[in-house]
Amino acid sequence: MKILLVGGGGREHAIAWKLAQSPLCTKLFCAPGNAGIARVAELVPIAAADVDAIALWAARNGMDFVVVASDDPLALGLVDKCKAAGLRAFGPSQAAAELEWSKVFSKGLMKKYNIPTAEYEMFTDCESSVKYAKLQHPSAQKPVVIKADGLALGKGVIIARSADEAEDAIRDMMEGGRFAASGRRVVVEEFLRGREVTVLCFTDGETVVPMPASRDHKRAFDGDLGPNTGGMGVITPVADYTPEFAARCMDEIFLPTVRAMKAEGRPFAGVLYFELMLTPDGPKVIEYNARFGDPEAQAILPLLESDLLDIMLAVEDGNLRRVTPVWTDAACACVVMASGGYPGDYPKGLPIAGIESLSEDMLLFHAGTARDTEGRLVTAGGRVLALCATGNAPKEALERVYGQIDKVTFNGAFYRRDIGKST
Repeated sequence: MKILLVGGGGREHAIAWKLAQSPLCTKLFCAPGNAGIARVAELVPIAAADVDAIALWAARNGMDFVVVASDDPLALGLVDKCKAAGLRAFGPSQAAAELEWSKVFSKGLMKKYNIPTAEYEMFTDCESSVKYAKLQHPSAQKPVVIKADGLALGKGVIIARSADEAEDAIRDMMEGGRFAASGRRVVVEEFLRGREVTVLCFTDGETVVPMPASRDHKRAFDGDLGPNTGGMGVITPVADYTPEFAARCMDEIFLPTVRAMKAEGRPFAGVLYFELMLTPDGPKVIEYNARFGDPEAQAILPLLESDLLDIMLAVEDGNLRRVTPVWTDAACACVVMASGGYPGDYPKGLPIAGIESLSEDMLLFHAGTARDTEGRLVTAGGRVLALCATGNAPKEALERVYGQIDKVTFNGAFYRRDIGKST
C-alpha cells in the first residue's frame, strides 16, 4: 500500500516510524513532515492545513490510504475530502472531530448524555463571562478553569487561581484576541481535584479498544509551574489508573461517548483521546481530542507489538472487532526538549548536535526540526525533540532518558527534569 501521513510533529514521527514497520506498507509519504520523518518517509511539501491540496495530491498520486494525524486538518474536514475523492482515510469526519475543535459542543454533548464532567457555563459575552467566573471564587480560594472554545495548540486552557487571574484570562481571549477565533467563545468551568490521566482509544464507532493509560505534563517548567504547553513529557502506564477505574471509564465514559456521537449522527471512527480526572467521586472528562496525543503517541506506540496499519484499516473498515492489539508489559517515558521561549516566541534555525551519541536503546522522535541550506539539522519549532526509552517501570525508563538527554544540545534548549516525579 502507498500511504500518505498528514502532519509534521513528534506525534507524526512516532506514527510514521510505526507505519513503516508494517509489511502492508510499500511506500510512505508525509505532508509536510520534518527532518526525522524524512528518514522513514518521502516528504511532500504541502502544509497540513491545506486540505484541498492534500486531497488532490493524494488522489493524483494514487494513495491507497491517508492517515490524518493532527487536529487542524481534521477540523478542516480532510477525511471528508479524501473520502469524497474515493480515497480510504483514517480519522474522524469534520463533524465528529468537533468533539475536539469545539469545547462548547463537547461539553454540551456530555451534559445531554450524562457523561461525567465538570460543571460549566458557556459565554459569548466578555462581561457576563467575567461576572460568572468571579462568582466561582468564594473568598478567592477556589481555582476556576477558563477554556477557549476552539483549537489553540494545547494552550487554550487557563487555571485561574484568583478572580483577577480569571478576568485577565477571559479578557485576553475575548477582547485581546489571544487565540483569534478560537477565543470568541469561552467555557468557564469548575476546577476538578484529583489525579489526571489520559486514555487513547481506537474506535470504529461501535467497538472501543483502549490503549495503555498515560500521564502528560503540560506545564512548561518543573513543579508544574509556568504556562500550559502542548505537553512536556509523558509516562505510561499510570499506577493509579486501576482496573476498577478502567472499568468505570469504559462503562461511564468511553462507550457512552461513542454511542452519543452515533446518536447525534456523527459516528466517530479513529483515535478518541480522553483526558480524565480521577476524582474522589469517580472519573470525569476534562476534555476530548480527536486524534493521537502529542507527546502521548511517542510514549505509547513503542509499546505496541501489533501492526498499527492493520488496526487503522480495521477502524476505517468499521471492523475493529476483528483485531486485538497486543501491547508489551514494559513502561515507557518521554521527555520533550523545547526551544528557549516556548510556549511563547522562540528562535528557529539553531543547529542541533549530539544526536549521534545517543545509545541504541533510546528512541528519538523529531517534532520541530528541519535541514538548513547546508544540510545541517536545525530547530524549526517550539517543541523540538522527544527522547523516549522503555523499562520495567516508568522510573527505570525515566532514568534511561535523563541519563542520555544532555548529550543532545542546541542553544536555549530546555526540558523538565521532574517528569513522573509526582506519580
